[in-house]
Amino acid sequence: MDKRVSRILYFVLTFLLAALFIFPLVWMVASSMKPEKDVFEQLGTWRSFLPSSNLVEWFAPYKEISSRFNLLRYVGNSIFYATCVTIGSILVNSLAGYAFAKFEFRGKKFLFALMLALLVIPAETIMITKFSIVQRLGILNTRFAVILPALSAPLFIYMFRQFFRAVSDEILEAAKIEGASHFRIFWNIMLPLSKPAIATVGTLSFIGSWNDYIWPLMVLTNTNDFPLQVAITNINNTQPTYTNQIMAMLTISTIPLIIIYVFFQKYLVQGLGSTGTGVK
Repeated sequence: MDKRVSRILYFVLTFLLAALFIFPLVWMVASSMKPEKDVFEQLGTWRSFLPSSNLVEWFAPYKEISSRFNLLRYVGNSIFYATCVTIGSILVNSLAGYAFAKFEFRGKKFLFALMLALLVIPAETIMITKFSIVQRLGILNTRFAVILPALSAPLFIYMFRQFFRAVSDEILEAAKIEGASHFRIFWNIMLPLSKPAIATVGTLSFIGSWNDYIWPLMVLTNTNDFPLQVAITNINNTQPTYTNQIMAMLTISTIPLIIIYVFFQKYLVQGLGSTGTGVK
C-alpha cells in the first residue's frame, strides 16, 4: 500500500511540475492562433489555453506579422548562425579534446587545468574582452563576429576529451602502423566512436546559438544581419504592437528547439550522463 501511495504521489508531483512548464508554452501557441481581442477577453479563463474556434483565424497573426516584417530573413539568419556554430563547435572542440586526450606536450596539464578553471567563470564577465578582440580583428558588425567566438567552449572540450580517453591506445597504435596520419585517425576512428558527444555538443551549440541575444546585439548594427532573437526585441518595440503577433514570433522561435530536442534527446541524455571513462 505504501508503494502504491508513493507511486501515485510521484506521478501527481511529476504532472504538476510538467504542467508548470507546459502551460506557458500552450498559452503562447494558443494566443498566436486567435484575434487580438480574444487574447485579452479570455485572459484568466480556461479558454485562454485554446486557439480560436474559427480555423481561418489560426494563421492570421502569422500572416500579419510576416507582412509587417521580413521574418524569413531573420529566421534564415538564425538558422545560418546556429548551423555554422554547431558544425564549427563540433570540429574545433573535438580537435582540442583529441589533443588533450591522446597527445603529450609541454604544459599540457597546466593548459587543461586552466581550461577547467574557465568553467567557473561566467561568460558575461569576459564579454567586454571578447568585444575588444573582435574589434581589433576588424570583424565587428559582420557575421564572423557572431560565429567565431562561439566555436570553442571549455565544457565541450572536456566532454570530447573524456570520450576520447576511453578509446584504447592500442587501436591508435595499430592505425599508425598501417600508415594512418593523426588527422585520419581522428576523422575515421575517434569521431565515429564519439557519436553521443557529437550529438550532445551539437545540440547544446545549436540551442545556445539560437537563443543567444546579448552577443549578437553587441556586435551587430546592421538589422539585415540580426538573428531572430534580436529581431523579436526590435519588433516588440515597434508600434503598434499586437500580443497575438508577438506570440506568433515566439512560437516560430521555439519550434526549431523542440524539434532538435525531440530528435537528439537520446544522445543528449547519454552524453550528459557519461562518466569519466566516456562510457554510460
